[in-house]
Amino acid sequence: MLKQVSSFADSKGFIEVRPLTIAVGNPGLTQSLKDGSTPCGRLTLNFIPVDPIIAAMRRMVCDLEFDICEMALSTYLCARSFGKPFTAIPVFPARNFHHRAVFFNMNSGIAGPKDLEGRTVGVHRGYTVTTGLWARGILQTDYGVDLKRITWAATGDEHVEEYQAPPNVNYSYKGKATAELLASGEIGAAVGDIRVDSADVKSLIPDARNAGIAYFRKTGIYPVNHCLVIRNEILAAEPWVAEELFGAFKAAKNNYLARLDEGADLSPADETAIGLGRAVGGDPFPFGVNANRKALEAIVQFAFEQQVIPNKPALKELFAPNTLTLE
Repeated sequence: MLKQVSSFADSKGFIEVRPLTIAVGNPGLTQSLKDGSTPCGRLTLNFIPVDPIIAAMRRMVCDLEFDICEMALSTYLCARSFGKPFTAIPVFPARNFHHRAVFFNMNSGIAGPKDLEGRTVGVHRGYTVTTGLWARGILQTDYGVDLKRITWAATGDEHVEEYQAPPNVNYSYKGKATAELLASGEIGAAVGDIRVDSADVKSLIPDARNAGIAYFRKTGIYPVNHCLVIRNEILAAEPWVAEELFGAFKAAKNNYLARLDEGADLSPADETAIGLGRAVGGDPFPFGVNANRKALEAIVQFAFEQQVIPNKPALKELFAPNTLTLE
């Protein structure tokens, strides 16, 4: 249900809008916004707890349940192709290297990436999931795998219900746990963010973490997983909301990075962020279109080649116009 957008001028003449509902994850990066220690400027944000955050993405795509929502980038690209009424800003709260996201059962007869051709390979959750999209793109561009010679077995629904997958996507495994399919040997390999407790299941790409870092150093591509989207109704009425939100998240990120530098009471997610920063030589969460151009162009290309989207949009079409030059 669409909500009426209302704004008013405060005592200093600044325009404000009603409190905006927002669903985001990454508690380290967003905590200071949620607890109020990082101000949100002219915005009043009503944080709606959703765990896991992927559930919020589906609710946003299907029902426009929030004013602002964290969104998997591949989901956004797919949703945009179907005219879903929200637009991204170049705030990227989740990212990682994805060489680590290709797994195989050592009893399957698979010895390397090219051996995936001619087989059925599982996909954790939907075919359009961002981690799977990146993993397939890396298999194709870094290891010469012909993706069309593989049957991709999705184990979950797609966030965008209208999406029709290409013929080599098989949904007969939907509802089954990817980790169990791998461990049992029912499928020989899979891609995605998978947690497997089996001695028979290993990463297909040796020394995957360093392989991901080497890929970044070779290509300049630091994969982006999630962005933020804002309902178009809000942006049409109050376009400044996009810039204000970018600024608030930038301030929250700076506060988070300062806390990481202090090194106290670090969570496993904090340690991961520190490791990512070291790998890329600086900020583990760079914002802005220009700072992420290579990664954004790569994921658009992968999404097009893998038939997640029917055409390739220009980057300037994907983000609110007044955020294109923000850094």
